Amino acid sequence: MNRRHFLRNTAFTTAALSLPAKDLLALILQQPAWKITMLTDDIGIFTERGGTILFYAGKEGYVVVDSQFPEQSNHLIEELKKRSDKPFELLINTHHHGDHSGGNISFKGLTKHVLAHENSKTNQERVAKANKTEDKQLYPDQTFGTVWSQKIGKEKITLHYFGAAHTNGDALIHFERANIVHMGDLLFNRRHPFVDRSSGANMKSWISVLEKAEKKFDKKTKFVFGHSAEGFDITGTIADLAAFRGYLGAVLDFTQKEINAGKTKEEFIKTTQLPFETQWKGDGLQRPLTAAYEELTT
Repeated sequence: MNRRHFLRNTAFTTAALSLPAKDLLALILQQPAWKITMLTDDIGIFTERGGTILFYAGKEGYVVVDSQFPEQSNHLIEELKKRSDKPFELLINTHHHGDHSGGNISFKGLTKHVLAHENSKTNQERVAKANKTEDKQLYPDQTFGTVWSQKIGKEKITLHYFGAAHTNGDALIHFERANIVHMGDLLFNRRHPFVDRSSGANMKSWISVLEKAEKKFDKKTKFVFGHSAEGFDITGTIADLAAFRGYLGAVLDFTQKEINAGKTKEEFIKTTQLPFETQWKGDGLQRPLTAAYEELTT
C-alpha cells in the first residue's frame, strides 16, 4: 500500500471511530465493494468478485490482466479513468473462465487489443456457443503459443505457457521490471482448486507447470493469485508455488491409494477430510478429488 492510500485509509478509520453507530453503518454502506491495492507506483490489483485483476499504468496507457464480470470491470474502468485519461492499450486473459474473461465485454471499444493463449480463445468461443452467450463476449484478437513478449512503457511484459494445468490454456504474465507474475488460477492459495477437465485440465501436468515456474522465476518474484481462501493473501512468493505443488501431488497419491484399495468414484468423493497435513481445507474438496479420480482411471 502506498503512502497516499495509507493516509486515506487511516483518515477514514479515525473518522469512522468517532461516529455514532447509525452514522457509522451509513458510512460503511457507502464504501465500494471493490478494493484496489497498489503493489508498486504503477502496478496494482483490483479485487471484488471473481479472479484477481492486475493493472499497469504505462506511459502509453493501461494494461489490464483479467476482467472478472461486466459489473466489476466497469467499476475498475471507472476508477482508472478517474486516475488518468490514458487509453487502454491491452487486455490480457490468464484463461477463459467467466470470472476472468466475462468482463471483457466492458472493454469493447476501449482497449486496442485483447490477448490470451490460443487454447484460451478456443475454450472461450466453445463455452460461449454452448451457453448461447456469444453476444456477451469480447474474444481475444491476439493469441500466442509458447511465449509472447512486448515492451510497454517502462515495463517488459512476457507471457509464458508451460502446459496444461487448471485448463489447457493458462498463461503466466510476467511484468519483468517489477518482477511481478500474475498466475491466474494456476494457484489457488490455500483453497481447494477447480480442475476443469472439460477444458483440458491435467493435475499431473499442473505439477510440472508449477515446477517450470519455480525454475523460471526467483525468490524475489511477487506472485498474484487468482483466488485465495479467507484469511490468506492474494499475493505471495515462490514458496507458495512449492506448497501448492506439494498439495496437488499429495492429492494424487491419496487418490491412487484409494483406487488401488477398490474405492469407487462415488465412494471416494464422499471424503470430507484429507488424510495428510495440509493448509488446504474448507469447502470444495470434491472438486480436486473428482478430477484426480477421473484422471487416474481414464
